Amino acid sequence: MPHRTETLEYHVREPEAPRTPLVVSIPHCGLELPPGLSERFTSDRVRALPDTDWHLERLYDFAPSLGATMIHARYSRYVVDLNRARENVALYPGRFETRVVPTRTFADEPIYTTGDEPDDAECTARLDAFWQPYHDRLRIELERRREEFGYALLFDAHSITSFVPVFHPEPLPGLMLGTADQTSCAVRIHEAILAVHADSGMTYRANSPFKGGYITRTFGRPHEGIHAVQLEMSQRLYMHEGEPFAFDEERASKLRPVLSRTLETFLQAARP
Repeated sequence: MPHRTETLEYHVREPEAPRTPLVVSIPHCGLELPPGLSERFTSDRVRALPDTDWHLERLYDFAPSLGATMIHARYSRYVVDLNRARENVALYPGRFETRVVPTRTFADEPIYTTGDEPDDAECTARLDAFWQPYHDRLRIELERRREEFGYALLFDAHSITSFVPVFHPEPLPGLMLGTADQTSCAVRIHEAILAVHADSGMTYRANSPFKGGYITRTFGRPHEGIHAVQLEMSQRLYMHEGEPFAFDEERASKLRPVLSRTLETFLQAARP
């Protein structure tokens, strides 16, 4: 088993093989809430945290065997969204999206009862306590690898329920590669990973409807030797959608080889 460390803000799984340039980030898998927060939520449906990227730390449990460090959230995205800008700048101007400290769900329902919404001071405190340490650790890990290898790779892992009308009017593809329109990584990396997805037998798309969030767009600086990609996936590929959000090992066993090839291809295509 890979060595695991835990902080107040996030979990870390260290490489169990010789370290490679790869860092895997999972910012939306957290399920914890600070004491007293759930009592401010509007309903049991919200308390079930339906917008979680369920079970991804389990699905990607092979990553440390590739020499990767895995960093994944402890706290729910309803506490703070680690894949949004601190300044709450829109990722997709003109389209519905949740805030860095969310107040509405993906179903466009209020998270907080009236009068219990977080004020500016509370939002800032959450950003300082949870958002900043996660991003600081990503930066440290990437810089460490760039110093060691001359370049670094960041894979930002996500999943989403297959049908979210506020984001897309039709059911989503299975695999959705995001490279900020091929600016967050070298073009050869984008093309190599996309070829893996094309060969997977699963539906796939690149940079639509998601092109990578704040993490991919911010850390992905290929001209400085840091290549970042995001993979969004429909949750039907590995779990039962809807409560109780159960992991499906049979489905996952078909998906994991595709994910493993994706990470291995990322490593191979990035080599100078």
